[in-house]
Amino acid sequence: MENGAVASAETLKTDPAIEPRFKVVDWDKDLVDWKKPLLWQVGHLGEKYDEWVHQPVTRPIRLFHSDLIEALSKTVWYSVPIIWVPLMLYLSWSYYRILAQGNVRLFTSFTTEYSVVVPESVFPGLFMLGMFLWSLVEYLIHRFLFHMKPPSDSYYLITLHFVMHGQHHKAPFDGSRLVFPPVPASLVIAFFYVLLRLILPEAVGGTVFAGGLLGYVLYDMTHYYLHFGSPHKGSYLYNMKAHHVKHHFAHQKSGFGISTKLWDHFFHTLILDEAHPKTQ
Repeated sequence: MENGAVASAETLKTDPAIEPRFKVVDWDKDLVDWKKPLLWQVGHLGEKYDEWVHQPVTRPIRLFHSDLIEALSKTVWYSVPIIWVPLMLYLSWSYYRILAQGNVRLFTSFTTEYSVVVPESVFPGLFMLGMFLWSLVEYLIHRFLFHMKPPSDSYYLITLHFVMHGQHHKAPFDGSRLVFPPVPASLVIAFFYVLLRLILPEAVGGTVFAGGLLGYVLYDMTHYYLHFGSPHKGSYLYNMKAHHVKHHFAHQKSGFGISTKLWDHFFHTLILDEAHPKTQ
């Protein structure tokens, strides 16, 4: 598998803007034992963890001793559309039919006299709103959760950070860990579904959720493509790939957008263009 990962990385070395830059690692002298699962080792790195995790390697990672748990922590990229697109389509059709009945009203929790009927014609707008809101959620999760700096004296928070996102920065071309596995993804998706159902009428919240679910699928597919795809120079995906390569190999504290740079612009975390990105 290691040779495959190296080969995948090598295929990208066609353009300095999207060329990953790795440091040479002496595996026998590294801070962890690569012959053993890493998850229970990284918490002991303490103050060395942050620097270590942001020095990418070209080999895959094993997290767990158990073969079953290890298998559940990985997934192929096409599992995302196979699992979530049918659910998105089913929810979209179901909630469109409810809106079409003309019985859905907003603000009924506060007043019946001034409640507003939600016609079926707003379905596309609600769906697009969900996609738009997902782009913000994507940014906020990536910036504030995935890129939190765990306290150097906290074994468990370091371990948690590594399993959530640190592993991806350590091995950015481990293709089996690039998209979210179905089990943890299900928990996060269920949380957002329940949240929207609590604060909005069923059909309204469900439609927004369906749009957000499509946004998530596009995000995960885009993320995978930014690592392994070869976009045409000058295209939108080429610019996003160059942006993401800089995030991984030079500017880990900025450039948090995956599917769009919109929120990096808005929150002033955009990576400025430079001819030769610094390596870390």
